[in-house]
Amino acid sequence: MQSVTSLNIAGIDAPITVRRRRTAKRVTLSVSRATGAIGMTLPARFRLDDAVRFAEANREWLEQRIEAAPSPIAFEFGMMLPYRGRYHRVYPGKRRRVEVDRGVIRVGCDPELLPGMLDRWLKREARAALIDRSDVHAAALNTHYKRISIRDTKSRWGSCSSTGTLSYSWRVILAPEGALNYLAAHEVAHLREMNHGPKFWAHVERLVPDYENWTDWFRNEGVELHRYGREE
Repeated sequence: MQSVTSLNIAGIDAPITVRRRRTAKRVTLSVSRATGAIGMTLPARFRLDDAVRFAEANREWLEQRIEAAPSPIAFEFGMMLPYRGRYHRVYPGKRRRVEVDRGVIRVGCDPELLPGMLDRWLKREARAALIDRSDVHAAALNTHYKRISIRDTKSRWGSCSSTGTLSYSWRVILAPEGALNYLAAHEVAHLREMNHGPKFWAHVERLVPDYENWTDWFRNEGVELHRYGREE
C-alpha cells in the first residue's frame, strides 16, 4: 500500500514525486537516468515538513543528478531516430502516412502534427511486433496471455500481471530486434514462473539462448531510448 503526492522545492525546477510505503525504513531520493524525474520514498508516518528539509539538505546532489540526465530529443523533421535498432532520418512524406525505406522514415503531415503521428505509428509498430513475438514464445512454453498493453513506462520495460496481462514499453520498437525478442520472452516466461528464480531463467534461456547479451544491452544502452519523443 502506498500513497503518492508531489513536492516543490525552491531552486529545483522539477517537482518531486513522493511515495509513502509501509515497508520503507528510511527516506530515499532518486533521479531517473532517463528523464531527470525526481522521486522520494518515505516511511508511512514520516512528516512532509521533514521530507522538504531532507530534500533541501540534498539540493546540491539533486542538482548534479538532474544536470547529468540526458537531454530530451523531440520528434521533428530532419532528426535521426532509431527504429528496430537502426538509425533513420525523418523526412516529410507526400502521402498521409508513415513509410520506411532504406534508412529514411517519411511522415506525411505538417510539422506541428509530426510528434503525434510519429508517436501513434511507433506504438502501433511496437504492438504488432510484440504480439508476434509473445505469441511465438507463449506457444513454445505451452502457455497463453490474456492481453497485451503498450505503455510509456520509465522504470521498467515490461511486466506480467498475475491475471496474464503483458505490459510493454513502446520504446522497445526503437531497439534492435534481438532486444525486443528477449523482452517478449522475459515477460512470457513470467506466465510460467512469477519470479526470477532458476526455473524462470531456464525458460528464458530456452527461448533466447543468448539472453544475457540482451540483459546487458538494456542495462547499458536502453536508457538512451527514453530521450526520444520528449520535449524540453
